[in-house]
Amino acid sequence: MAGAGMAIAVLTSGGDAQGMNAAVRAVTRMGIYVGAKVFLIYEGYEGLVEGGDNIKQANWLSVSNIIQLGGTVIGSARCKAFTTRAGRLRAARNLVEHGITNLCVIGGDGSLTGADIFRSEWGGLLEELVRDGQISEEVAREKCHLNIVGLVGSIDNDFCGTDMTIGTDSALHRIMEVIDAITTTAQSHQRTFVLEVMGRHCGYLALVSGLASGADWLFIPESPPEDGWEDLMCERLGETRSRGSRLNIIIIAEGAIDRSGKPISSNYVKDLVVKRLGFDTRVTVLGHVQRGGTPSAFDRVLSSKMGMEAVMALLEATPDTPACVVSLSGNQSVRLPLMECVQVTKDVQKAMDEKRFDEAIQLRGRSFENNWNIYKLLAHQKPAQEKSPFSLAILNVGAPAAGMNAAVRSAVRIGICQGHTVYVVNDGFEGLAKGQIREVGWHDVAGWLGRGGSMLGTKRTLPKTCMEKIVENVRKFNIQGLLVIGGFEAYEGVLQLVEARGQYEELCIIMCVIPATISNNVPGTDFSLGSDTAVNAAMESCDRIKQSASGTKRRVFIVETMGGYCGYLSTVTGIAVGADAAYVYEDPFTIHDLKANVEHLTDKMKTDIQRGLVLRNEKCHEHYTTEFLYNLYSSEGKGIFDCRINVLGHLQQGGAPTPFDRNYGTKLGVKAVLWMSEKLQEAYRKGRVFANSGDSACVIGLRKKVVAFSPVTELKKVTDFEHRLPQEQWWLNLRLMLKMLANYQISLTEYISGKMEHVTRRTLSIEKGF
Repeated sequence: MAGAGMAIAVLTSGGDAQGMNAAVRAVTRMGIYVGAKVFLIYEGYEGLVEGGDNIKQANWLSVSNIIQLGGTVIGSARCKAFTTRAGRLRAARNLVEHGITNLCVIGGDGSLTGADIFRSEWGGLLEELVRDGQISEEVAREKCHLNIVGLVGSIDNDFCGTDMTIGTDSALHRIMEVIDAITTTAQSHQRTFVLEVMGRHCGYLALVSGLASGADWLFIPESPPEDGWEDLMCERLGETRSRGSRLNIIIIAEGAIDRSGKPISSNYVKDLVVKRLGFDTRVTVLGHVQRGGTPSAFDRVLSSKMGMEAVMALLEATPDTPACVVSLSGNQSVRLPLMECVQVTKDVQKAMDEKRFDEAIQLRGRSFENNWNIYKLLAHQKPAQEKSPFSLAILNVGAPAAGMNAAVRSAVRIGICQGHTVYVVNDGFEGLAKGQIREVGWHDVAGWLGRGGSMLGTKRTLPKTCMEKIVENVRKFNIQGLLVIGGFEAYEGVLQLVEARGQYEELCIIMCVIPATISNNVPGTDFSLGSDTAVNAAMESCDRIKQSASGTKRRVFIVETMGGYCGYLSTVTGIAVGADAAYVYEDPFTIHDLKANVEHLTDKMKTDIQRGLVLRNEKCHEHYTTEFLYNLYSSEGKGIFDCRINVLGHLQQGGAPTPFDRNYGTKLGVKAVLWMSEKLQEAYRKGRVFANSGDSACVIGLRKKVVAFSPVTELKKVTDFEHRLPQEQWWLNLRLMLKMLANYQISLTEYISGKMEHVTRRTLSIEKGF
């Protein structure tokens, strides 16, 4: 075993964040998996200093059934003692007594900086302990080096260099739930609401929730409003009302300030609106609600991934490697030098203190800057510089997916900003053939952001069944750009239109596909719009199913998920709920594998955890159906456990979009239309658009960390049309994590470790798409 003889301790410190438990679980299990001893330190640094019962060795079951809990089960405390050398001396003695020289700290920048100081003093602390006769020289030699790895747990997402910190996505879930609830009451009474969200020094939560809710006005500490903002804000709010809106939402970060650095309070904003406009105005301070509740799917998967990577980083650490934090970049794990991140995080604060606000926004990273610019673009209509000669049509194709409406809204608004004529089409390609096409304005898409499903209506019909009529309407409405938001049919449909260009000159126009499907099976992107919402819906159902199984004991649930042949939904849901197995088409399995799974569950029933959860993708095997698995597990488990079936069905397609899907849909809509505008300009000659090159019809998507456009004709070469799948899928390497955390013995050689990267102003300038 790679980790034999190692001892790893894990602690959570600072403010709690949803997902910390998933991280503790992953570190503990991965540590045990590689053969190390793992200790849990209770109550953060306080427990480390106090020692005694606060440091306990963990086993596999110590961290069972905690992945769905918010907060941290091992407790967190602010600790004065650890900030003193005497406190750190006691902490060092406690670690040495347990033979621990590897420490994994889950917390914010303060906690991580503390860990780094502890590490740099380690040698000196041990010398002092030897002098005081508390440990022998031999022990001091043996334990002469302390390895440290950090995971950033902070709902503010205020740590530079990491895309997303643990807890941020869950906090956004809480905020959006509140905004959705408040929107309905505000509409009933024509009220204005001022919502105060957390973020003393960082406006990330306020910014993303403002973008995801289409708020009327936003205050963030990194970009204080211009002097005289009071007049402008009241004018805007009045304008929105006079256009028929029944509510206003103003979002304010708790650390909001004006240009001179004076705090702007939510009550000041409320009194202003009441005094100037006479609107019925209420303040809601979200407070600690944002830290609470169950972690979202993203946070559970992120934390599990980072926890495993943290153990690998400790395994591979040498006395020369700097203390690192484990982070996610796109969907890859990376390691970043801890103090580089802390330095840039401090630089942001310094820039804000010195009123260099533009620089503060740049240091937050390109994604933050992008969010801010897109928010400003979409919040209020600015008259287009000039009318453009182009017309765009927007349609939804395939099955409904959450986030489609967010993409339509932003695409319509950006199209109008650019001066284009924007049409929307009802019922997909069929509607395009039947002429169900109408022009839309800025306010026609107000309030669409938080709506699930597809407001335009969507159908699976492909163009080849009605090509002549589609061409006729493209000509009649003079459509030069087609934006198709949908799943595999959207991609296949655009491919058919491109292949018909030889026959119909009218189809030599600019086309773009925004992948939107819960199955996440469109080539050209790592994430489809709607898959995050579907994973969360499936996860919430599985949480409830697990709870019912915990009550009845000795019960195994077999849960069927959607996804066609694509196993993304069941794999990611499986990781998020700690499933025992997830059967998918891409990872072929035989009767021997099924037998091994049944034996695995039989062993599990002999422990204290007497329940099992097995996920099965709907088309994972022609013969091993859900019914078959149920019969197999029932007969093999006779007398040991009983079985139940659950088919999740269409609840995976429904529901309000998650913050990620609202934000992602909004960004893809904006980027797609900006790209189309550029292409239309290039292809415009003698008063008409003629485009027949491969790159005039693309799929937009997030690949690794960047937004990319891939020509549909190129993607055709890497698509399995029979099973409606891309030939290569990045998420298959997540299956290793699913199996390891479910205690299946697999060789570590397949594990791909994250690379060490550096955090500089240049790396911060790469747009990550979040």
